[in-house]
Amino acid sequence: MADLILENLTIKYGAITAVENLSIHVASGEFLTLLGPSGCGKSTSLFAVAGLNHATSGIIRVGDKVLFNGDPRVTVPPERRNIGLVFQSYALWPHKTVADNLAFPLILRKMGRAERDERIREALGLVEMLPYAERFPFELSGGQQQRVALARALVYRPPLLLLDEPLSNLDAKLRERARVWLRELQERLNVTTIYVTHDQSEALAVSDRIAVMSMGRMRQLGSPRDIYERPADSFVADFIGSSNFLDGMMVQAGTDSATVRLADGTELTTAPGRAAADGALVVAVRPERIAVVAQMGPNCLRVTVDQKVYLGSVWQYVVRSGPVEFRIQTTFEITEPSVIVHIPAEHCAVFAEKFGGASG
Repeated sequence: MADLILENLTIKYGAITAVENLSIHVASGEFLTLLGPSGCGKSTSLFAVAGLNHATSGIIRVGDKVLFNGDPRVTVPPERRNIGLVFQSYALWPHKTVADNLAFPLILRKMGRAERDERIREALGLVEMLPYAERFPFELSGGQQQRVALARALVYRPPLLLLDEPLSNLDAKLRERARVWLRELQERLNVTTIYVTHDQSEALAVSDRIAVMSMGRMRQLGSPRDIYERPADSFVADFIGSSNFLDGMMVQAGTDSATVRLADGTELTTAPGRAAADGALVVAVRPERIAVVAQMGPNCLRVTVDQKVYLGSVWQYVVRSGPVEFRIQTTFEITEPSVIVHIPAEHCAVFAEKFGGASG
């Protein structure tokens, strides 16, 4: 397998910049996810690697092979990149059987019949679809079609696999099973994989690293745990999972911690902030990190319960302390109209402002 290198990749359509200066080094065998809302440039970047989109500038390289270089102008056509690509729609030939769908890319590579048959058996065995080799796509379920599309992308053993939201057409239960199976298959094959999705839980479940994108730019690159627990900005904090954003002012900024005053006058100790002293800011804290406690103490607020929603595994509440309103989650039902909550300092991320595009 091989590393994938993107250096300052920029893609423009006239005056519109779809992707701007995207630089990522994907190690051999790594599973990297491009995550972001619709229109953020993730699929555009993926298709540029495949050669289906024309980049404007930058470099795309797989191992020692340069697929695109904006200066001097070098562009390898898609059919010569030897990259596996699975589309959101699967794009299976409806008039060809499963086996014939897999045979087609091998015929294009002028592979002999005996080797073709062996490759097809191997690929269908990997995705547990060998008994369906003579069926047509319309005779398969959505999950089975997804597996055939993946087998077709793997049958010629590409050094790089690109997946464009391959699970989006499946129902919720099947998606959960499919992402576990997909990650297990990727680890077994050790194929370098780029995965595009807008589903945060999906990205957290399957990825070695996640690149969060917004408006054509990469906002953070890191492990799923880093992205979730240490967001680089308020967009990432809002897009990955769910966060409360509490308006406040910086009272004291330190290297190990900070002190923030909320709108109701409560002072919170937080993780080191990214806002200037005496400056307006927002504190991002996830609802599940806020705990109901028995008595007042540091980083505690007495709140009234305005709303509650039963979500099955948890209860979610909207609570209020004066003008400060936020959400909390508990595994038990709160029956009192007023409770004390504790906001852990280590789970408070401080930002100078809430990113305007956070809602997508």
